[in-house]
Amino acid sequence: MTLPVVLPAEPLLSIEDYLRTGGGVGLRVAREYGPDATIDEVTAAGLTGRGGGGFSTGAKWRSIRDAGGGRRYVVANGAEGEPATFKDRMLMRRDPFRIVEGAAIAALAIGADDVYLATKASFTVEAANLRHATEELGRLGFLDGLDVTVVGGPDEYLFGEEKALLEVIEGREPLPRQLPPWQHGLFATVAIGWESGTPRAGEEPTSNPTLVNNVETLAAATHILERGAEWFRSMGTVDSPGTVLVTVVGDVVRPGVHEVEMGTPFSDVLARCGGPLPGRAFKAAFSGVSNAVLLAADFDVALTQRDLVARDSGLGAAGFVVYDDRRSMLAVAREFSRFLSVESCGQCPPCKRGSLSITEVLVDIDSGRGSDADLGRLNSLLRSVTDANRCYLGTEEQIVVSSILRAFPEDIAAGIEGVGPASSRIMIPLIHDLLDDGTVVYDERHQYKRPDWTYDS
Repeated sequence: MTLPVVLPAEPLLSIEDYLRTGGGVGLRVAREYGPDATIDEVTAAGLTGRGGGGFSTGAKWRSIRDAGGGRRYVVANGAEGEPATFKDRMLMRRDPFRIVEGAAIAALAIGADDVYLATKASFTVEAANLRHATEELGRLGFLDGLDVTVVGGPDEYLFGEEKALLEVIEGREPLPRQLPPWQHGLFATVAIGWESGTPRAGEEPTSNPTLVNNVETLAAATHILERGAEWFRSMGTVDSPGTVLVTVVGDVVRPGVHEVEMGTPFSDVLARCGGPLPGRAFKAAFSGVSNAVLLAADFDVALTQRDLVARDSGLGAAGFVVYDDRRSMLAVAREFSRFLSVESCGQCPPCKRGSLSITEVLVDIDSGRGSDADLGRLNSLLRSVTDANRCYLGTEEQIVVSSILRAFPEDIAAGIEGVGPASSRIMIPLIHDLLDDGTVVYDERHQYKRPDWTYDS
């Protein structure tokens, strides 16, 4: 199978180029199939979510279609904010039409009349591309009365969390609601405490089940309807078919986004990136800040969720930051914890207070002010940081910091004993831009962000 598949080598930004490369075929096939057969085709293809959850896309579509009362909505999640990840923005830059078409296919499948394409307001090029694609597809009649809206949201990390994403679409801050979108969707009027809507007189309460899919997932679904489930299964593995967009940044010769078949060894992707920097050796990698550390000894792992879980890590959104043997993992733990503590919304005190306290302890150890007693305090804080959480952020804090403590006790001990080398500067790998030549522009402003989401400067 010739790659790339989902991510075109050259941008397809005109309707003419899009139609020339098969655009519109997937939507036409879906209309011929009807909702049930469309969901069956996506299910047969084995497509799983590419935003980090890894759940069966077909099963998710059917569960929304069969869920409780009210309207149905589709939300395309392009609010990419996971550190070390750039693949969604790359896709929105190169093939926005297929994202819109994929959202229209999903709307047909679940019975929705409204689609929201959500991305950060600061992603100006990507948002403009989505608007242009929507206008052109609508002008030619592809959307068939479907109401499609592009929503620009804040830069906060939690904007990409599906429950917070719905809050932003409804005009509020990115504070995750209690229940998931299939139970409490957009503009719901069900009675669930303080956050519920209020039905008007004579109006029945509704849950409005809402489908939230990552933009890569929707683009892949478009190709599946165009070319068929069997074609999709000709790539990847039996359990993880298709391709995946992988971002690699950090201590490699040439950072970038690569489309590879699922099951490709991570080491092969690193080879595409030119390997380690001259004279250095790889030490560890992280899939964003959502999964446990992946040791260099495990870099031969196949890129599937199952294989990475078997190595005590995870695939996530397939955005990897790689560190070489110069780096102190204590400094990495400190910065990852700081990022999560700043981005925690504060609705769940154990998460906000716990992650801030964990960060303080790690800063003390890394600054030579730590002691053995701090290890016990860290363990206690890590056990409770997930208590009563509405979203996964507290779990991310627990997973990533605990994994570093277990995998690199020598780096932690060196910090406590004050005998380790001075920590090289570690910046959270939050990508502002990733150029075609491999140059990465990081969001340096985040180091000035306060836990209340304001900035020092």
